[in-house]
Amino acid sequence: MTKPAPAPPKAAAGRPLDRHSLYQRIYPLRTLGMALGIVPVAIAFLELRAGHAAWAWLIACGVFWPHLAHIHARRSADCYRAEQRNLIVDSIITGSLLPLMHFNLLPTVMLVTVNFADKFASGVRGLWRRALLGMLLGLLVCGAAYGLHLDIHSSTAVVVACLPLLVIHTLASSATSHFWIRKVQASNAKLDEMQRRDSLTGLESRHYWEGMATTLLDQCRSGQAACLLLLDADHFKQINDRYGHACGDDVLRCIAQCLLAALPAGSHAGRLGGDEFVAVLPMPLAQAQEVANDIRQRVAASSLPEVPELRCSISLGLASPPSADASLRDWLEAADQALYRAKARGRDRIQVSDG
Repeated sequence: MTKPAPAPPKAAAGRPLDRHSLYQRIYPLRTLGMALGIVPVAIAFLELRAGHAAWAWLIACGVFWPHLAHIHARRSADCYRAEQRNLIVDSIITGSLLPLMHFNLLPTVMLVTVNFADKFASGVRGLWRRALLGMLLGLLVCGAAYGLHLDIHSSTAVVVACLPLLVIHTLASSATSHFWIRKVQASNAKLDEMQRRDSLTGLESRHYWEGMATTLLDQCRSGQAACLLLLDADHFKQINDRYGHACGDDVLRCIAQCLLAALPAGSHAGRLGGDEFVAVLPMPLAQAQEVANDIRQRVAASSLPEVPELRCSISLGLASPPSADASLRDWLEAADQALYRAKARGRDRIQVSDG
């Protein structure tokens, strides 16, 4: 008879967003579902002239049980398992009410359906099997005590009393499902962005920019112009030794910002490792040289507020694909050789691959 708590959508790692919040998600839905569910049962009780014990049980289940279940789960050492037990108790309650209302057809079908819906929606694997046993237990125990009588006719009053459960249950479940879907979409988008970015510099991760470079390299075979730019900070070890690693991190972030500011649309930039950066430029070599020089000048003109006397420079190696069938590794080696020559010839300069 519990209102179903829509299954928590799986985050990118394949786990529920927070299994320990299960009891918190279910509490308002259980409270609403129990309140709506006892209405048609109460109408059936009135028509059957049910005894005081049946009424007391109905009120205890519909009014007090949702709050007791919440308190039990909240105070338990393992609130997740405690809420699973609560869900099985929900099924026992549902089973116990069926013989008390003589299996009145419409409320019986609705309560059983809603009860199993919340087990599937909880996201707990195999819970519905234990819930089925619990429902049968409640039915048999209450049937043995009260008797098994069959009167499946549903009066107009009972039908009308079922409508709030039908309508409000559907809307509440849909709204809750929508909330969790939007939440997991935002969580996955954030996770995807984290996986795409280098945590220190904010540039693209190696896996991501390598994918973009490979795609562009394939396009080069059909006539697309492209260049690969490697660059690294000059005298970076000395900067770390003299000013500390925190300052070194600031230098890397500064270079990354200059790189991003100078890159045109459609380009990709990432961190290759250490103090070395890479940029994939979908443009001819002459235009790529202009971009490389812009990056070099931006870095040379930048300064760090914490160390105003420090001036940074970078060396850059630029390469077009060395051949029509070149691999990404070949392309990187060509740019790396150009970068090596820039270092050997005095740093703070651009060298173009001979390939």
